[in-house]
Amino acid sequence: MEQMLREDKTLRRDHGFQGYIHLKSIPQASPWLIEKAGLWADRLSINLELPTAESLERLAPEKDGGSSKAAMGQMRDRIDEAKAERRPFAPAGQSTQIIVGADDATDAAVLRSSASLYASYDRKRVYYSAFSPIPDASRYLPLSAPPLRRENRLYQADWLMRRYGFTVDEVTAGTQDGMLDLDIDPKLAWALKHRDRFPVDVNTDDRAMLLRVPGLGVRAVDKIVAARRHVRLRLDDVARLTSGLKRARPFLIAADYCPTRLVDRLDLRRHVASEAEQLNLFG
Repeated sequence: MEQMLREDKTLRRDHGFQGYIHLKSIPQASPWLIEKAGLWADRLSINLELPTAESLERLAPEKDGGSSKAAMGQMRDRIDEAKAERRPFAPAGQSTQIIVGADDATDAAVLRSSASLYASYDRKRVYYSAFSPIPDASRYLPLSAPPLRRENRLYQADWLMRRYGFTVDEVTAGTQDGMLDLDIDPKLAWALKHRDRFPVDVNTDDRAMLLRVPGLGVRAVDKIVAARRHVRLRLDDVARLTSGLKRARPFLIAADYCPTRLVDRLDLRRHVASEAEQLNLFG
């Protein structure tokens, strides 16, 4: 394994390849093997597989959730020790995977599990994988796969927690019965359920609130905050700083623009959702 990882890393370096060497670890693996893996892999992964202990016990009784979490804690300690001693060991941290749609866990439950993993084990990424039915599977498993858009919405919600400063409670506040809206992204869903917080003034409101405006990504918000130190921003100025102005417009105030009850219009969802069909994770 060590030789394989060394050759992989050398190949990437010599040919200018980008990306991580990502190695899945087994919770009961030898500490010596994990130590060797951490020397050559950028990121190590111990997969939780299912979002709740009850689902894990029912659908994968051979997998011990307690052992997996204990191994996550040990891995976090190893990574922290290596950083303190300035020696290489899984520099990109650790990640995990959660299968979505194999049980009846809601999106809110999945995201709360992810938030706990980020907080308790310093996870760098949680990957979401839509359940795929297989022949002759357990009778407890569903016969059909969940919509792939559900997986996409979970990634978007996860991005809001990791990059936009949303708490898990804020993200789940935009759900309906614990499920993310499949027709609009989680950020827009939150904004539509919190219309009283809008419109946001690009010249005076804080960064955290600007990050909650649909259509404004992290880089655009940082540009806005930097530019307004020198001049009061007009709508044209904002247009030069973001490609998402058309989507953000109903939620913004600028020096020369103040929407008249746009945020209260009954067809606002339809109006802004039409602009959100081709979404990325930065808007």
